Amino acid sequence: MDFVPAQKIICEKYGAYFLPCDLNLKIGISKGFSPDTYPINGLRHFPEKGTAGWYIWSGDAFSEDPDFFQPIHALHLIDRDPRILKYLGLAAGWRFLFAPDYEDVWQDKNLLDS
Repeated sequence: MDFVPAQKIICEKYGAYFLPCDLNLKIGISKGFSPDTYPINGLRHFPEKGTAGWYIWSGDAFSEDPDFFQPIHALHLIDRDPRILKYLGLAAGWRFLFAPDYEDVWQDKNLLDS
């Protein structure tokens, strides 16, 4: 499956730089992630040390607890929630949030400082 065209469309739509996400790299996904709990959230730091820089969670709750996220290969999103894949081309410093009939994508320069 080639998700790159959909990722480029999202980047173009929101004026974001396209940074490919190697689906063999790891992302962080919240332990309680559910594709049925909204909103679905994602943010991207700089890729480093075998990670794509992505952190994904569902619902309003976000935690700084070091155990909040678990590492998985981005490829597993195909089974967990393939709707997320179209956002993974957003560069470091970008966030997304979606729910039924709602989508928001924005740049958060604070992510570039961490």
